[in-house]
Amino acid sequence: MQPSAQTEIEDVLYQQGLLTNAQLSAIKLESVNSGHSPEQLILSHQMVPPDKVAAAKAQIMGVPFVSLDGRAISSEILDYIPEAVAHRYRLIPFEKQNSTLLVAMADPLDLQVIQFIEKKSGLSVKAYLALADDIEKTISDQYSQNLTSDVSSALKEVAKFKTTGTEEPEERAEIVREAPVANIITQLLEYAVKTKSSDIHIEPLEDRTRVRYRIDGILHEKIVLPRGVHDALISRIKILSSLKIEEKRLPQDGRFTFTSGKSTFDLRVSTLPTIYGEKVVMRLLPKSVIAPSLIELGLRGVGLKNLEYQITRPHGIILICGPTGSGKTTTLYSILTKLSTTKVNLSTVEDPVEYQIPGANQVQTNPTIGLTFASALRSFLRQDPNIILVGEIRDSETADLAIQAALTGHQVFSTLHTNTAAGALPRLLDMGMEPFLLSSSINAAVGQRILRKICSHCKTAFTPPPEVVQNIAQTLNGLFPPNHQIKLYKGAGCSECGHSGYQGRIGIFEVLVVSSTIMKQILSRSSSQTIENQAITEGMITLKQDGYLKALEGVTTMEEVLRVAQD
Repeated sequence: MQPSAQTEIEDVLYQQGLLTNAQLSAIKLESVNSGHSPEQLILSHQMVPPDKVAAAKAQIMGVPFVSLDGRAISSEILDYIPEAVAHRYRLIPFEKQNSTLLVAMADPLDLQVIQFIEKKSGLSVKAYLALADDIEKTISDQYSQNLTSDVSSALKEVAKFKTTGTEEPEERAEIVREAPVANIITQLLEYAVKTKSSDIHIEPLEDRTRVRYRIDGILHEKIVLPRGVHDALISRIKILSSLKIEEKRLPQDGRFTFTSGKSTFDLRVSTLPTIYGEKVVMRLLPKSVIAPSLIELGLRGVGLKNLEYQITRPHGIILICGPTGSGKTTTLYSILTKLSTTKVNLSTVEDPVEYQIPGANQVQTNPTIGLTFASALRSFLRQDPNIILVGEIRDSETADLAIQAALTGHQVFSTLHTNTAAGALPRLLDMGMEPFLLSSSINAAVGQRILRKICSHCKTAFTPPPEVVQNIAQTLNGLFPPNHQIKLYKGAGCSECGHSGYQGRIGIFEVLVVSSTIMKQILSRSSSQTIENQAITEGMITLKQDGYLKALEGVTTMEEVLRVAQD
């Protein structure tokens, strides 16, 4: 239904089903009594999300609405409007269609500003309504990277230095070294360090190249580069990583070192040929990093107590379980840093070695020459080890050797790709391990996930609705006192956290100790659910429960817990 000129914003939201009849009446009455506009009241009472309110407002104005959240804007588009102008008039260009510039504005009906932008850019302007906060955040994000001038000059230089394909590899390498694409690579890496990103993705698309950063476990599209600069960027990264720049048909792996201020980073580089060109992913690994303690990782209470006891036992296997990117390796490093002393022989086999542990003998796998997890583990047993770390149990041979090492008096740590701690035991049985050997060798399995922490600078408390309180009470069961006044927390978004509401990460854990009862269940090949139920009976706190407790303490949000720990 198209609203008339006199339609009020609350009526549009009601027509869209975003306000109930009772809410509509209450808003109209409160507006008359308080003198505040219905829009202010709807937002202050959090009845409708701000973007939905803005979209309804745009409908009344007769202009389109655009959400800028997560949108990357190319440097060529940003060049049309200087940052100072964008800040002053609260607007930002986000796309160009032929000779029309699409501009997000806080006030899209300001014809004087539109005429000024048209004169400045030399293009006709189509104005869109966007949230003022979104515009300010996007201006800060997009202009702050200072890539516009570098990209523009790089494009000119790349065109000037364009290779013909007949040059020797050394000549092509020299061309790329001379080109100002080196500045762009430095800017990309500096931004990754500044935002504490773990990975940088440089991806070729049909008409552009996008750069995404993994910040606190989530990928964010931050920069869009012109397609013409892509090959030069990839070649530059290949030279830094000692890769073959002329090989574009096969994936390659390399690494190089980057220094920013007082910090030095190892960058693991992986290239992948795609239909539009080569994609590159760079993982940043701080060289001087000190493994966090188990408490700093997020372990506490009965889980921490049980794990600390298990790692003091002289033999047996401890498994760290979870999907890719759940922080398993970091937990292992925390444990091993604690155990590594001059009195023990600690050997690790990893793929790859991500951090260096003082005093440990660390080996990186190399399958091309036959150095696998299994072959390295076989060699370790002749090296008089006390503690062995196997980066991952991927096959039955590695699993069998790990069990034999544990049964012959060694302490073994490893990771397994299962969703829960209880799921590790049936997984090993599926690999062909004998139940009687498994029940005798496994001491504990730890399930974990990583979630984002609420930004401490903009954290606000709120009272959750009754259905959320009921869900918390059911999930926590007897872990939380009855009739307790429940408060939850969220981040409002500020400059410190890039307006995301989150800053930093923390783990949630479940520690399953293999008791005599669980040993019997392994011998009878019980399901993971049966084993988990028994562990809960014996006092194990599950991933979801640990997450809910951290949400109640104000460490994270319920949305984050459900994102990573929902069944």
